[in-house]
Amino acid sequence: MSGRHVSVKDLVVDCVDPERLAAFWGDLLGRPVVARIGPYLWLARGEGPGLGFQRTEQPTAGKNRVHFDVASADPEAEWARIEALGGRVLEDYAEGGFLVMADPEGNEFCVVPEGPFELDDDGRASYLRGGR
Repeated sequence: MSGRHVSVKDLVVDCVDPERLAAFWGDLLGRPVVARIGPYLWLARGEGPGLGFQRTEQPTAGKNRVHFDVASADPEAEWARIEALGGRVLEDYAEGGFLVMADPEGNEFCVVPEGPFELDDDGRASYLRGGR
């Protein structure tokens, strides 16, 4: 074993409308679109991996196997902002106590507090004031 490791450089989201999705995520994260290369759009690099959007013909189908967690000082306020940007809340996950949302193409993501939060023995959260 050489002791070498790989790192996550970029996250690429397959999507039918990369312009729309890049605008949504760019507004949400405060990172403008900085490159258009073939079927890809790239947001300005911030902390962590780069974020790109690749045009595909097939829409999202089924539950995502990988999702983003985005951190906010006030997840409930972020909920309203995300809906104003074109996202939506996914009530099917309310029982778990997490704020689970979807972007305009249905890609799921969680909005979590910036700091630590508690989980019960079954992995349910309770950081929302509405007590989901």
